Amino acid sequence: MLKEDNRNGNHLLAVLPQTEWARLAPHLVPVDMALGQVVYESGNRLDHVYLPSTAIVSLLYVMEDGASAEIAIVGNEGMIGIALFMGGETMPNRAVVQSAGRAYRLDARILKEEFHRAGPAQRLLLRYTQALITQMAQTVVCNRHHSIDQQLCRWLLLSLDRLPSNELNMTQELIANMLGVRRAGVTEAAVKLQDAGLIRYSHGHIEVLDRPGLEKRVCECYGVVKRECDRLLPDLEAI
Repeated sequence: MLKEDNRNGNHLLAVLPQTEWARLAPHLVPVDMALGQVVYESGNRLDHVYLPSTAIVSLLYVMEDGASAEIAIVGNEGMIGIALFMGGETMPNRAVVQSAGRAYRLDARILKEEFHRAGPAQRLLLRYTQALITQMAQTVVCNRHHSIDQQLCRWLLLSLDRLPSNELNMTQELIANMLGVRRAGVTEAAVKLQDAGLIRYSHGHIEVLDRPGLEKRVCECYGVVKRECDRLLPDLEAI
């Protein structure tokens, strides 16, 4: 069982009214998530959902030939497993840990019971679902119309919004798999950003040196996703 002062690591938990929090808290289990860990494969039954606190999880669509591309990322703003309360019961895509950290695991049955009470938790989860759908749609547009270095800027900024620091541990191969591009393309884009003094990259470690510079260089997609997320995921008083 979690203590009340420990729920601030995840936004959805942090803004739950006290009554809903009291029902869920005894069932929340803190878990560690390792870099590269597969949380769910496409088609897996959703026995649990996960609410990240310091971890970031990438949602990937995997093709029959094994190629993959990221469709969204989930960090401390959200939850992995929205298909559960949308009626799907199974995971429609692969979920892989992009940045190691911690999360809260919640039994699927408990979440469904809370959702079907049709109270504040349901309204909050539906708002989060809309924000996630916006991110997925904008990712498709970005991958089709914008350069790899713009995509990398978007990916870095979305990740930074979900981390307590300006550093990420991520290899170019993993980034390439996330963006659905060749590793050489990621290398070229990273070199451009490094030469511009925006990042420092070495041996799977990325340090963002100039966030305002990244924000100037990124395409419009990052702003669209961030504004919608900020609008839909309110403080407690707005639920």
